Amino acid sequence: MAFLEISSISKAFGTGPGARHVLDRASLSVEHGEFVSIVGFMGCGKSTFLNIVAGLVTPDAGEVRFGGESVRGMRHDASIVFQNYSLLPWFSALENVRLAVAATFPEWPRSRQTEQARAYLDKVGLGNAVDRRPSQLSGGMRQRVAIARAFSTEPEVLFLDEPFGALDALTRGNLQQELARLCSDLDRPVTTVMITNNVDEALLLSDRIVPMTRGPRATLGAPVPVAMPKPRNASQLTHDVAAMRVRTHVIEALTKEVLMKPDTTCKEVRLKPDATYETEDATYEAEDATYETDDETWDPALAGLVRLKADPTEGPL
Repeated sequence: MAFLEISSISKAFGTGPGARHVLDRASLSVEHGEFVSIVGFMGCGKSTFLNIVAGLVTPDAGEVRFGGESVRGMRHDASIVFQNYSLLPWFSALENVRLAVAATFPEWPRSRQTEQARAYLDKVGLGNAVDRRPSQLSGGMRQRVAIARAFSTEPEVLFLDEPFGALDALTRGNLQQELARLCSDLDRPVTTVMITNNVDEALLLSDRIVPMTRGPRATLGAPVPVAMPKPRNASQLTHDVAAMRVRTHVIEALTKEVLMKPDTTCKEVRLKPDATYETEDATYEAEDATYETDDETWDPALAGLVRLKADPTEGPL
């Protein structure tokens, strides 16, 4: 059994006809100490998926299990890094990190908590900025504080919600290397799940990359192994043949016009403008390049091709 098992997660927001179905039967297995990245387009449901796995949001269906135990709320041995830093503006960098240490190790004396916080700020290159407040730090420095805070609790599981998305390219590259170093420097492996829309970022850090389909009703595609030694660097990924193959595989999975859902038998139909096609469970109209049903929404704008769950009673095959 894998360390982290995510089974058929589904999630919708709202009820009735106006409900927004975000996830549909998304499943994933992650081994202990593995670094897995979920890559998808903006707005496809990646953050919702991560929040469910982290225990911050309850799924409508499905289950998340760590070590065979069902998740109910945030784990005490887990850390999460958000895209927006999430620092308390009235506290210094040191105190922001120390508070996380105190929450995880309340039995430690304050002096030890402070020592732990300072050590991890040193690891991310902020040893000379521990007394600065977030308003006195650049965006990259704030995210370094967030990363130091996450690792200072010595987590067994780390969740990364597009941690470098708001940074410039140079700062992002430096922090990616810092994160890779921290993951490899730890005495014990940290199981990491990261979401990103940057394929090269996933290549740099991951053991496997999992593409997420377009929403609504997004799900996860087949994982793509990244069989390359670590640590890696950006120049290596540019010229490495294995990296090129993985990148191509992931991009192809992300850019398919239509991604079939598991256990679904479909027929391909090329629709005529303003034509209507009916099945036992849905009606499909060739209008505005969007086809909505009770079960599915497609965007066949590239070629006008959709997949139907049953043979249409009207229209050409």
